[in-house]
Amino acid sequence: MNPAILFGLGTMLAWGFWITFGDVASNSIDPETAAFVSYLTATVATGIYVVVSDASLAINHRGLLYSGIAGIAAAIGVLSTFVGVTVGSTAIVSTIGGMYFVTAAAISVVALGEPLSAQKVAGIGLALVAIVIINQ
Repeated sequence: MNPAILFGLGTMLAWGFWITFGDVASNSIDPETAAFVSYLTATVATGIYVVVSDASLAINHRGLLYSGIAGIAAAIGVLSTFVGVTVGSTAIVSTIGGMYFVTAAAISVVALGEPLSAQKVAGIGLALVAIVIINQ
């Protein structure tokens, strides 16, 4: 099996568990606190993995900057998710949140210079139609 597919499936399963248990946590304690505990736990678990794996600990300015920006985006995303599931349906929040690939596709074209193909436009269009249908 293609390793990218395997890791994609792992991502799908992990995010599914994350949002489901995040919903339960956010309805048990303050959603902002639940988000903090979730990402604190993720930080510790990731740190342990980095230490016991063969991951390089070398850091440069560019990697540090973009990792920091990604962290800020992740914080906004987790807070939006945990608060969102307390005010609305987990199915809607998770489905719309799962459309993050639309944002990634747009950024890749605008900022990274990737070509805009008919397939990307069709995929983004269908994703937007899905969001409208889900919210009906």
